[in-house]
Amino acid sequence: MYCRYKKRTEGKKLNQVYEKLLACYECVRKKTDFQPKVAIVLGSGLGDYAEHIKVISEIPYSEIEGFPVSTVPGHAGRFIFGYVDKVPVVCMKGRVHYYEGYPISDVVLPVRLMKMMGAEILFLTNAAGGVNTSFHAGDLMMIKDQIAVFAPNPLIGENIDELGVRFPDMSTVYDRELQKLMVQAAKDNGIFLQEGVYAQLTGPSFESPAEIRMLRGMGVDAVGMSTVVEAIAANHMGMRICGISCISNLAAGMTANPLTHEEVQEAADMAAPNFKKLVTETVKRMAAE
Repeated sequence: MYCRYKKRTEGKKLNQVYEKLLACYECVRKKTDFQPKVAIVLGSGLGDYAEHIKVISEIPYSEIEGFPVSTVPGHAGRFIFGYVDKVPVVCMKGRVHYYEGYPISDVVLPVRLMKMMGAEILFLTNAAGGVNTSFHAGDLMMIKDQIAVFAPNPLIGENIDELGVRFPDMSTVYDRELQKLMVQAAKDNGIFLQEGVYAQLTGPSFESPAEIRMLRGMGVDAVGMSTVVEAIAANHMGMRICGISCISNLAAGMTANPLTHEEVQEAADMAAPNFKKLVTETVKRMAAE
């Protein structure tokens, strides 16, 4: 895979973002030749998901030269390579957020790197605030679409032609066939599954009540501080994408209680059993995809 990307750049000056990506890929390939089919980004509530994986190898982010490292409590920093049932996966245990101060190209670097490793499908997970008034803390929401106007678009700047086209279509960012697999997996396992639109704001402050009213008026069902920019980068590279939000709290103004990171983590942990089950059963169905 690395040779294919490298050969396409011979004879021209490399884009700095792409050059950094290639260097990270080369570093990973010195440590493992594992070829994943599915890339999973483990959000809050899925931190110990490795227990459900037949682990082949792990690589701490700190061992990949130039790789961004998460600074958020509850987000460990390592790639986990292994199998969910018979499906080869790479799990990103802990993601990097834009609010940590990294450039947006670093925030999406891990997703691009997993695609270069061979992953065809990106499974995004997160903890999110419920904007839809019918949602409750602990609900799981399948992401059907997203709103991307509040965080910097990772494709701004010189297009990296080796990764994708200048103007990628965004009509079906979240793959409809993968959504069907997830809905059926939830039904077969008795897991209640909401559906909706997810919006990413930059954070790290939680949204104000006025911002939540604005988002609700725009048709948003859940809001968080990740995922959307990762989906844009993955879509640009031609990956098939699916996603689940764990509704860890109701957004600002919907209850009398102030919002805290500890509340988000606690609610995500309580929902974790169904969260993990749904991820596992959906991934197992991807074996035939």
